[in-house]
Amino acid sequence: MGKYDDSEFQGKVAVITGAGGGLGRSHALEYAKRGAKIVVNDLGGSVDGTGAGDAADAVVEEIKAMGGEAIANKASVSDRAGAKSIIDDCMNAFGRIDILVNNAGILRDRSFKKMSLDEWDIVLNVHLNGTAYVTHAAWPIMNEQKYGRIVLTSSGSGIYGNFGQANYGAAKMGMLGLMNVLALEGARNNIRTNVLAPGAATRMISTIPGRDIDPNDPPPESSPSLVSPAVLFMTSENAPNAAVINASGGKYSRAQMYVNKPINLGVGTEFEDLQAEAETLMDLSSAKPRETGRQS
Repeated sequence: MGKYDDSEFQGKVAVITGAGGGLGRSHALEYAKRGAKIVVNDLGGSVDGTGAGDAADAVVEEIKAMGGEAIANKASVSDRAGAKSIIDDCMNAFGRIDILVNNAGILRDRSFKKMSLDEWDIVLNVHLNGTAYVTHAAWPIMNEQKYGRIVLTSSGSGIYGNFGQANYGAAKMGMLGLMNVLALEGARNNIRTNVLAPGAATRMISTIPGRDIDPNDPPPESSPSLVSPAVLFMTSENAPNAAVINASGGKYSRAQMYVNKPINLGVGTEFEDLQAEAETLMDLSSAKPRETGRQS
Protein backbone atom coordinates (compact mmCIF):
# COMPACT_ATOMS: atom_id res chain seq x y z
CA MET A 1 0.00 0.00 0.00
CA GLY A 2 3.04 2.24 0.31
CA LYS A 3 2.57 4.35 -2.79
CA TYR A 4 -0.99 5.24 -1.77
CA ASP A 5 -0.20 6.42 1.78
CA ASP A 6 -1.20 9.99 0.95
CA SER A 7 -4.43 8.99 -0.81
CA GLU A 8 -7.55 11.06 -0.15
CA PHE A 9 -9.35 7.77 0.58
CA GLN A 10 -7.15 7.08 3.62
CA GLY A 11 -9.46 6.40 6.57
CA LYS A 12 -12.66 6.75 4.53
CA VAL A 13 -15.35 4.09 4.94
CA ALA A 14 -16.70 2.49 1.77
CA VAL A 15 -19.58 0.06 1.37
CA ILE A 16 -19.59 -1.98 -1.85
CA THR A 17 -22.48 -4.30 -2.63
CA GLY A 18 -21.94 -7.40 -4.73
CA ALA A 19 -18.23 -7.18 -3.92
CA GLY A 20 -17.50 -10.91 -3.72
CA GLY A 21 -16.16 -10.97 -7.28
CA GLY A 22 -15.93 -9.12 -10.57
CA LEU A 23 -16.36 -5.37 -10.54
CA GLY A 24 -17.31 -5.12 -6.88
CA ARG A 25 -14.22 -6.99 -5.73
CA SER A 26 -12.04 -4.81 -7.93
CA HIS A 27 -13.57 -1.63 -6.46
CA ALA A 28 -13.10 -2.95 -2.91
CA LEU A 29 -9.44 -3.78 -3.46
CA GLU A 30 -8.71 -0.40 -5.05
CA TYR A 31 -10.23 1.48 -2.13
CA ALA A 32 -8.44 -0.78 0.36
CA LYS A 33 -5.07 -0.17 -1.32
CA ARG A 34 -5.61 3.50 -0.61
CA GLY A 35 -6.37 3.00 3.07
CA ALA A 36 -10.17 2.95 3.05
CA LYS A 37 -12.10 0.72 5.41
CA ILE A 38 -14.39 -1.60 3.49
CA VAL A 39 -17.72 -3.31 3.98
CA VAL A 40 -17.77 -6.17 1.50
CA ASN A 41 -21.35 -7.18 0.83
CA ASP A 42 -22.16 -10.27 -1.21
CA LEU A 43 -24.87 -12.88 -0.91
CA GLY A 44 -22.51 -15.33 -2.59
CA GLY A 45 -25.14 -16.76 -4.88
CA SER A 46 -25.10 -17.63 -8.56
CA VAL A 47 -25.51 -15.18 -11.42
CA ASP A 48 -29.28 -15.76 -11.45
CA GLY A 49 -29.52 -14.85 -7.77
CA THR A 50 -30.05 -18.33 -6.35
CA GLY A 51 -28.01 -19.88 -3.58
CA ALA A 52 -25.52 -18.31 -1.18
CA GLY A 53 -21.84 -18.59 -0.35
CA ASP A 54 -18.76 -17.11 1.27
CA ALA A 55 -17.43 -14.90 -1.52
CA ALA A 56 -17.51 -11.84 0.77
CA ASP A 57 -15.27 -13.57 3.32
CA ALA A 58 -12.66 -14.34 0.68
CA VAL A 59 -12.43 -10.67 -0.37
CA VAL A 60 -12.22 -9.56 3.26
CA GLU A 61 -9.27 -11.93 3.73
CA GLU A 62 -7.61 -10.48 0.63
CA ILE A 63 -7.95 -6.99 2.06
CA LYS A 64 -6.66 -8.03 5.47
CA ALA A 65 -3.69 -9.74 3.82
CA MET A 66 -2.88 -6.35 2.27
CA GLY A 67 -2.91 -4.80 5.73
CA GLY A 68 -6.33 -3.24 5.28
CA GLU A 69 -9.53 -3.21 7.33
CA ALA A 70 -12.70 -4.89 6.12
CA ILE A 71 -15.80 -6.72 7.28
CA ALA A 72 -18.17 -9.02 5.42
CA ASN A 73 -21.93 -8.80 5.07
CA LYS A 74 -23.86 -11.55 3.27
CA ALA A 75 -27.34 -10.03 3.13
CA SER A 76 -29.40 -9.73 -0.04
CA VAL A 77 -29.88 -6.14 -1.14
CA SER A 78 -33.37 -7.03 -2.37
CA ASP A 79 -34.50 -7.77 1.19
CA ARG A 80 -35.31 -4.55 3.05
CA ALA A 81 -34.02 -5.77 6.40
CA GLY A 82 -30.98 -7.28 4.72
CA ALA A 83 -30.21 -4.04 2.91
CA LYS A 84 -30.45 -2.09 6.15
CA SER A 85 -28.16 -4.60 7.86
CA ILE A 86 -25.39 -3.69 5.41
CA ILE A 87 -25.40 -0.10 6.61
CA ASP A 88 -26.00 -1.11 10.25
CA ASP A 89 -22.93 -3.38 10.13
CA CYS A 90 -20.91 -0.55 8.62
CA MET A 91 -21.91 1.88 11.37
CA ASN A 92 -21.32 -0.66 14.12
CA ALA A 93 -17.86 -1.48 12.82
CA PHE A 94 -16.63 1.91 11.63
CA GLY A 95 -18.97 4.60 12.98
CA ARG A 96 -19.64 6.32 9.65
CA ILE A 97 -20.12 5.78 5.93
CA ASP A 98 -18.44 8.02 3.38
CA ILE A 99 -18.90 6.04 0.17
CA LEU A 100 -21.60 3.71 -1.11
CA VAL A 101 -21.09 1.80 -4.35
CA ASN A 102 -24.26 -0.01 -5.39
CA ASN A 103 -22.93 -2.83 -7.55
CA ALA A 104 -24.93 -5.97 -6.68
CA GLY A 105 -26.91 -7.52 -9.50
CA ILE A 106 -28.21 -10.66 -11.18
CA LEU A 107 -29.32 -11.69 -14.66
CA ARG A 108 -32.41 -13.49 -15.94
CA ASP A 109 -31.93 -12.91 -19.68
CA ARG A 110 -34.73 -13.83 -22.05
CA SER A 111 -36.53 -12.11 -24.90
CA PHE A 112 -39.47 -10.07 -23.62
CA LYS A 113 -41.90 -12.35 -25.46
CA LYS A 114 -40.64 -15.35 -23.49
CA MET A 115 -39.87 -13.59 -20.21
CA SER A 116 -42.01 -14.50 -17.21
CA LEU A 117 -43.16 -11.77 -14.86
CA ASP A 118 -41.26 -13.52 -12.08
CA GLU A 119 -38.09 -13.07 -14.13
CA TRP A 120 -39.01 -9.43 -14.56
CA ASP A 121 -39.70 -8.89 -10.87
CA ILE A 122 -36.59 -10.52 -9.44
CA VAL A 123 -34.20 -8.54 -11.64
CA LEU A 124 -35.98 -5.25 -10.85
CA ASN A 125 -35.98 -6.15 -7.16
CA VAL A 126 -32.25 -6.83 -6.98
CA HIS A 127 -30.98 -4.05 -9.21
CA LEU A 128 -33.37 -1.15 -8.76
CA ASN A 129 -35.13 -1.85 -5.48
CA GLY A 130 -31.97 -3.24 -3.94
CA THR A 131 -30.06 -0.11 -4.86
CA ALA A 132 -32.85 2.04 -3.41
CA TYR A 133 -33.05 -0.02 -0.20
CA VAL A 134 -29.34 0.21 0.60
CA THR A 135 -29.13 3.86 -0.40
CA HIS A 136 -32.23 4.66 1.67
CA ALA A 137 -30.53 3.19 4.75
CA ALA A 138 -27.38 5.26 4.18
CA TRP A 139 -29.15 8.46 3.14
CA PRO A 140 -30.07 9.94 6.57
CA ILE A 141 -26.59 9.19 7.90
CA MET A 142 -24.90 10.97 5.00
CA ASN A 143 -27.28 13.92 5.36
CA GLU A 144 -26.60 14.17 9.07
CA GLN A 145 -22.81 14.10 8.62
CA LYS A 146 -23.12 16.40 5.58
CA TYR A 147 -20.95 14.20 3.42
CA GLY A 148 -21.50 11.30 1.10
CA ARG A 149 -20.49 9.88 -2.25
CA ILE A 150 -22.81 7.40 -3.97
CA VAL A 151 -22.41 5.42 -7.18
CA LEU A 152 -25.29 3.61 -8.87
CA THR A 153 -24.27 0.98 -11.40
CA SER A 154 -26.12 1.24 -14.69
CA SER A 155 -25.30 -0.47 -17.99
CA GLY A 156 -25.22 0.10 -21.71
CA SER A 157 -28.09 -2.40 -21.77
CA GLY A 158 -30.26 0.23 -20.15
CA ILE A 159 -28.84 3.40 -21.66
CA TYR A 160 -28.51 2.07 -25.20
CA GLY A 161 -30.44 -1.24 -25.20
CA ASN A 162 -29.50 -4.89 -25.61
CA PHE A 163 -31.60 -7.76 -26.99
CA GLY A 164 -32.97 -10.15 -24.39
CA GLN A 165 -32.47 -7.87 -21.39
CA ALA A 166 -35.73 -5.95 -20.98
CA ASN A 167 -35.79 -6.55 -17.22
CA TYR A 168 -32.11 -5.73 -16.73
CA GLY A 169 -32.23 -2.77 -19.11
CA ALA A 170 -35.28 -1.26 -17.41
CA ALA A 171 -33.63 -1.57 -13.99
CA LYS A 172 -30.39 -0.09 -15.26
CA MET A 173 -32.09 2.87 -16.90
CA GLY A 174 -33.98 3.36 -13.65
CA MET A 175 -30.62 4.14 -12.06
CA LEU A 176 -30.47 7.36 -14.07
CA GLY A 177 -33.85 8.53 -12.83
CA LEU A 178 -32.92 7.74 -9.23
CA MET A 179 -29.57 9.47 -9.61
CA ASN A 180 -31.08 12.63 -11.07
CA VAL A 181 -33.30 13.06 -8.02
CA LEU A 182 -30.73 12.07 -5.39
CA ALA A 183 -28.18 14.43 -6.93
CA LEU A 184 -30.63 17.29 -6.43
CA GLU A 185 -31.78 16.32 -2.97
CA GLY A 186 -28.31 15.59 -1.63
CA ALA A 187 -26.43 18.56 -3.06
CA ARG A 188 -27.13 20.90 -0.13
CA ASN A 189 -25.48 18.43 2.27
CA ASN A 190 -22.46 17.62 0.08
CA ILE A 191 -23.82 14.27 -1.07
CA ARG A 192 -22.88 13.61 -4.67
CA THR A 193 -24.54 10.84 -6.65
CA ASN A 194 -23.30 9.53 -9.98
CA VAL A 195 -23.93 6.62 -12.34
CA LEU A 196 -21.41 4.13 -13.70
CA ALA A 197 -21.94 2.35 -17.02
CA PRO A 198 -19.22 -0.33 -16.96
CA GLY A 199 -17.88 -2.84 -19.43
CA ALA A 200 -15.64 -5.71 -18.29
CA ALA A 201 -15.21 -9.48 -18.38
CA THR A 202 -17.13 -10.68 -15.34
CA ARG A 203 -19.07 -13.75 -14.26
CA MET A 204 -22.34 -12.08 -15.25
CA ILE A 205 -21.13 -11.08 -18.71
CA SER A 206 -19.83 -14.59 -19.37
CA THR A 207 -23.40 -15.93 -19.22
CA ILE A 208 -24.55 -13.81 -22.18
CA PRO A 209 -24.63 -15.83 -25.44
CA GLY A 210 -21.72 -15.00 -27.70
CA ARG A 211 -19.53 -13.67 -24.88
CA ASP A 212 -16.81 -16.32 -24.85
CA ILE A 213 -14.74 -15.20 -21.87
CA ASP A 214 -13.27 -16.71 -18.75
CA PRO A 215 -14.16 -14.36 -15.86
CA ASN A 216 -11.41 -15.93 -13.75
CA ASP A 217 -8.81 -15.02 -16.34
CA PRO A 218 -10.12 -12.00 -18.27
CA PRO A 219 -8.06 -10.54 -21.11
CA PRO A 220 -6.13 -7.46 -19.91
CA GLU A 221 -8.25 -5.09 -21.96
CA SER A 222 -11.43 -6.43 -20.32
CA SER A 223 -10.23 -6.44 -16.73
CA PRO A 224 -12.64 -5.10 -14.08
CA SER A 225 -9.68 -3.17 -12.68
CA LEU A 226 -9.98 -0.80 -15.65
CA VAL A 227 -13.47 0.20 -14.52
CA SER A 228 -12.58 0.94 -10.90
CA PRO A 229 -10.72 4.23 -11.60
CA ALA A 230 -14.04 5.72 -12.73
CA VAL A 231 -15.70 4.64 -9.48
CA LEU A 232 -12.96 6.22 -7.40
CA PHE A 233 -13.24 9.38 -9.51
CA MET A 234 -17.00 9.55 -8.89
CA THR A 235 -16.50 9.15 -5.12
CA SER A 236 -13.54 11.48 -4.67
CA GLU A 237 -13.57 14.81 -2.81
CA ASN A 238 -13.91 16.65 -6.13
CA ALA A 239 -16.41 14.21 -7.61
CA PRO A 240 -18.97 15.43 -10.11
CA ASN A 241 -22.67 15.28 -9.29
CA ALA A 242 -25.31 13.71 -11.56
CA ALA A 243 -22.78 12.44 -14.10
CA VAL A 244 -23.03 9.26 -16.15
CA ILE A 245 -19.58 7.82 -16.75
CA ASN A 246 -18.88 5.00 -19.22
CA ALA A 247 -15.81 2.93 -18.33
CA SER A 248 -14.50 -0.03 -20.29
CA GLY A 249 -11.10 -1.30 -21.35
CA GLY A 250 -9.26 1.79 -20.16
CA LYS A 251 -11.61 4.10 -22.08
CA TYR A 252 -13.72 6.62 -20.20
CA SER A 253 -16.47 8.95 -21.40
CA ARG A 254 -19.45 10.87 -20.15
CA ALA A 255 -23.00 10.32 -21.40
CA GLN A 256 -25.57 13.10 -21.30
CA MET A 257 -29.21 13.63 -22.22
CA TYR A 258 -29.59 16.02 -25.15
CA VAL A 259 -32.66 17.93 -26.39
CA ASN A 260 -33.29 19.95 -29.51
CA LYS A 261 -35.10 23.28 -29.82
CA PRO A 262 -38.86 22.87 -29.37
CA ILE A 263 -41.21 23.27 -32.30
CA ASN A 264 -43.81 25.71 -31.01
CA LEU A 265 -47.06 24.74 -32.69
CA GLY A 266 -49.24 26.29 -30.02
CA VAL A 267 -52.72 25.59 -28.66
CA GLY A 268 -54.93 23.57 -30.96
CA THR A 269 -52.12 21.50 -32.48
CA GLU A 270 -53.33 18.33 -34.16
CA PHE A 271 -51.52 15.20 -35.32
CA GLU A 272 -51.29 16.40 -38.92
CA ASP A 273 -49.59 19.63 -37.81
CA LEU A 274 -46.91 17.73 -35.93
CA GLN A 275 -46.49 15.16 -38.67
CA ALA A 276 -45.71 17.97 -41.10
CA GLU A 277 -42.81 18.98 -38.83
CA ALA A 278 -41.54 15.44 -38.27
CA GLU A 279 -38.14 16.05 -39.87
CA THR A 280 -37.49 19.06 -37.65
CA LEU A 281 -38.78 17.23 -34.57
CA MET A 282 -36.40 14.32 -35.10
CA ASP A 283 -33.36 16.42 -36.05
CA LEU A 284 -30.75 16.43 -33.26
CA SER A 285 -27.99 18.15 -35.22
CA SER A 286 -28.17 21.27 -33.04
CA ALA A 287 -29.32 19.64 -29.80
CA LYS A 288 -27.81 20.76 -26.49
CA PRO A 289 -27.30 19.01 -23.17
CA ARG A 290 -30.36 18.82 -20.95
CA GLU A 291 -29.33 19.62 -17.43
CA THR A 292 -31.04 17.99 -14.45
CA GLY A 293 -33.97 19.66 -12.72
CA ARG A 294 -33.84 22.44 -10.18
CA GLN A 295 -33.25 21.91 -6.50
CA SER A 296 -36.34 22.75 -4.48
